[in-house]
Amino acid sequence: MRILITGGAGFLGSHLCERLLKEGHEVICLDNFFTGRKKNVVHLLKNPDFELVRHDVTNPFHFEVDQIYNLACPASPPHYQHNPIKTTKTSFLGAMHSLGLAKRVGARVFQASTSEVYGDPEVHPQPETYKGCVNPIGIRSCYDEGKRVAETLFFDYHRQHGTEIRVVRIFNTYGPNMLPDDGRVVSNFIVQALQGKDLTIYGDGTQTRSFCYVDDLIEGFVRLMNHPTLQGPVNIGNPGEFTMLQLAEMVLKKVGGPSKITFHPLPGDDPKQRRPDITLASKELGWQPQVTLEQGLEPTIEYFRKLVKG
Repeated sequence: MRILITGGAGFLGSHLCERLLKEGHEVICLDNFFTGRKKNVVHLLKNPDFELVRHDVTNPFHFEVDQIYNLACPASPPHYQHNPIKTTKTSFLGAMHSLGLAKRVGARVFQASTSEVYGDPEVHPQPETYKGCVNPIGIRSCYDEGKRVAETLFFDYHRQHGTEIRVVRIFNTYGPNMLPDDGRVVSNFIVQALQGKDLTIYGDGTQTRSFCYVDDLIEGFVRLMNHPTLQGPVNIGNPGEFTMLQLAEMVLKKVGGPSKITFHPLPGDDPKQRRPDITLASKELGWQPQVTLEQGLEPTIEYFRKLVKG
């Protein structure tokens, strides 16, 4: 197939490009390089089935393709809060232009949504039926509400135009190709430990997250995209739940060095807990995460070790 990936040079997009090329597809990688990096995909340029296009999804795009993965959007708080208006526009217009293209060429289109649509959840773990507890005017709203309206648009295109859609809700994911300064907790802790700095915990460290290794997530993407009928939304994430303190201690144990743990005030609207209910993914896609946090931290630390040394 001929497949378009918006945000294809980003953390998740670059792994998806590799996976789809290995399966023998033609891949068009679209990225404006705000948080994506050319070096994530430069090794793919020698593959005749790979094409890299610099483009911002807030502007329309036109390709003849069979499938579209819409992954374009900054996903870490420092990056999406850097220009919140642009973040909202990227979520909405990126979805609209992906759907418009899918409608025109008859492609199936995939939306990378997020567990942030659940906000600071009052239901735990979070099933897809939970409608969320989101602040529409907070400092994280540009991302949370941007992704929520993108889901709205996807299902309205499906109902109104019969567009073939797939919607995934991504829970915290980590692995190689993350940006060292992206502000997400796994990369923060690893880079701080490798540099011998103290690890920064916001709040008292009891808030929890569930961490999915990137290879497991991409497997879930591909299974959902190629499912004959399931539209979603589908939670994809690892239900293993860890406090920030547990994660920090695990990273310190693996990296070693003089770093200690320090505590700082919690940012606004930061969720206290987050864990996916993956019953639907397990039942309909036969998907379960295979990589434990302990296992996945090893290649992630090695990736960052090379970056920090370089």
